[in-house]
Amino acid sequence: MKQILILPVLVLFFIINIAAQSPAIIPLPKEIKTGNGYFSLNQECTLKFDTSNEEVTRIAGFFNEYLENIYGFKAEGKRNAKTISFKLQNNLKKLGKEGYRLKAEKNNIEIEAFTPNGLFYGMQSLKQLLPLEATNDQLNIPCIEIKDEPRFAWRGNMLDVGRHFFPVSFLKKYIDILAMYKINTFHWHLTEDQGWRLEIKKYPLLTEISHWRDETIVGHALRSDEYDGIGYGGFYTQDQAREIVRYAAERYITVVPEIEMPGHSSAALAAYPNLGCTGGPYEVKKTWGVHKDVYCAGKEETFTFLQDVLNEVLDIFPSEFIHVGGDECPKDAWEVCENCQRRIKKEGLQDEHELQSWFITRMDGFLTSKGRRLIGWDEILEGGLAPQATVMSWRGIKGGIEAAKQKHDVVMSPTTHMYLDYYQSEDKNSEPLAIGGFLPLDKVYGFEPVPEELSRKEAKYIIGVQSNLWTEYVSNTEYAEYMLLPRLQAQSEVSWTPKEQKDFADFEKRLQTDYHRLKKLGIKYRKHTL
Repeated sequence: MKQILILPVLVLFFIINIAAQSPAIIPLPKEIKTGNGYFSLNQECTLKFDTSNEEVTRIAGFFNEYLENIYGFKAEGKRNAKTISFKLQNNLKKLGKEGYRLKAEKNNIEIEAFTPNGLFYGMQSLKQLLPLEATNDQLNIPCIEIKDEPRFAWRGNMLDVGRHFFPVSFLKKYIDILAMYKINTFHWHLTEDQGWRLEIKKYPLLTEISHWRDETIVGHALRSDEYDGIGYGGFYTQDQAREIVRYAAERYITVVPEIEMPGHSSAALAAYPNLGCTGGPYEVKKTWGVHKDVYCAGKEETFTFLQDVLNEVLDIFPSEFIHVGGDECPKDAWEVCENCQRRIKKEGLQDEHELQSWFITRMDGFLTSKGRRLIGWDEILEGGLAPQATVMSWRGIKGGIEAAKQKHDVVMSPTTHMYLDYYQSEDKNSEPLAIGGFLPLDKVYGFEPVPEELSRKEAKYIIGVQSNLWTEYVSNTEYAEYMLLPRLQAQSEVSWTPKEQKDFADFEKRLQTDYHRLKKLGIKYRKHTL
């Protein structure tokens, strides 16, 4: 008899314990007050919004689309029904561009914000308040009040399409995933040694030659000399790129394109060998790693080409920032190139490191003249930082500290905590092939983007956090999702939630609910068990 009684008691304890947890919203909001009772949502409920405002109308439509896709109905009730309202309010300016207020009571739900961006994020939180299953044909949403705003302005994720190409349909799904977790920047890594992925009309050989490699290495590049013998390629037309920009913008995500320079340029040089120091021949690389093919810094035609390319890029991408790479640039070719050595002497430079700084500074001036801002990997610090440049610190946080002390904006993106191409288990045999390293979920979650070495004034130059999904070994969409999730959820909380409110144990519990949502949405993930 005692054994029979134990089970109901345990079930009751489990229900009480779940109710005491934070609502399963990721990233965790800044302020949450829970109430009593529920708002019961069904198709008789009404969505209330300003139909004359295109953005607000679209946000309400996104919510109704979600209801239909996941639960099979829309909120299409009468005027006197329970309401869910979306309102822009000038008096909420203090919450900033992306903050919002969400209040759920028994007969109505209000989402309010100063801008449509905030309304969109409030809508995302409301979606996460929905139960996993309907009860008596209705969705019971707990009475709650949320006041929320992000910690950082730049909450980014990068996808490398240079090593492996992903179709437009997947990029839209990927952007939807980013939007779920209030990520607002999609860094699109478009050019690499192994493939150039963007149509440039003035240079057609980039999409005739540079997008295609004859074969690809099999297995890990450090341990293999076998190739698959299969040609591989793909590129995005300018119209397709504009479609991605539009799709992302409707979800309040800025697309930041990356055009690599002066290194990682083998694919471009294969089409236009005159832009290299030796004149070639060059090839689109078949294996991974750092290659010695670089743009010649001593030839004016190099800068004519790059400015022509960027002019077309600027026409496609309205983003404030344009990423120019700047990482892993071998100086071997420059050291023996007459043109580069002549440039060093003419400009009064000390060495090839200062030549790279001169190169980036020149591109910085060009982008500044077009009303844009240059951002690059932390190697752009070497030889001196370009006047307007923003640094993306990837080789740890040292570069970010140095740039912030020089009063330059910084996005923290260290390999130690933000590289999603690393293994998710110490037992690498239990995981799909990856580049190496080990980055578990708790390590991502535990990252603190603002180093203690910075003063309060210097800390203000840390404008955000970004995770990166490099794709040397990520060859298909399911694997990309597997490597992205759930580490993206952890990064989103690093980017959004006040650091004093973060709690990994609570995050893990909310994540269990989130897994069920991902299943409903047909999104792959690697399950992190408690």
